Amino acid sequence: MSTFGRRLFYACFLTARALLSRVVVGVNALVLDAGGRVLLVRHGYQPGWQLPGGGVDGGETPDAAIRRELEEEVGLAGGMIVPAGQYVRRVLWMYQLILLYRVEGATIAFRPGLEIREILWADPHAPPPGLSPASRRRLAELAGAAVSRTW
Repeated sequence: MSTFGRRLFYACFLTARALLSRVVVGVNALVLDAGGRVLLVRHGYQPGWQLPGGGVDGGETPDAAIRRELEEEVGLAGGMIVPAGQYVRRVLWMYQLILLYRVEGATIAFRPGLEIREILWADPHAPPPGLSPASRRRLAELAGAAVSRTW
């Protein structure tokens, strides 16, 4: 599928979700290991490496959503999860609020699935090739760059 096709598909998904839930909020996380490396995921439906996360379901708090998404996607257990930032993402004609969390002291018991194909622990100062632009900006911010409010 072309880049435009993926963006159109994702925009349609967000539109449908917005019509059903009235608010489209996403959550993502900087999951850090003891050595300061950041957990990245490779989705089955999007190219490149990205920060783990997902959507907030209707009636769910963002704090509960990030814990649920991380448990589902990478088998996260325990750890301290704290808010780290708020961002806005434009997808064609819509906007999405994305809340970023920082996670430390957690354990990961990853099993590949249809949604998340693989994970990678990356040095935030030397990100891997194929890192999504939004994830690249977040890693740069983690390494001390100025914060951008655009996802």
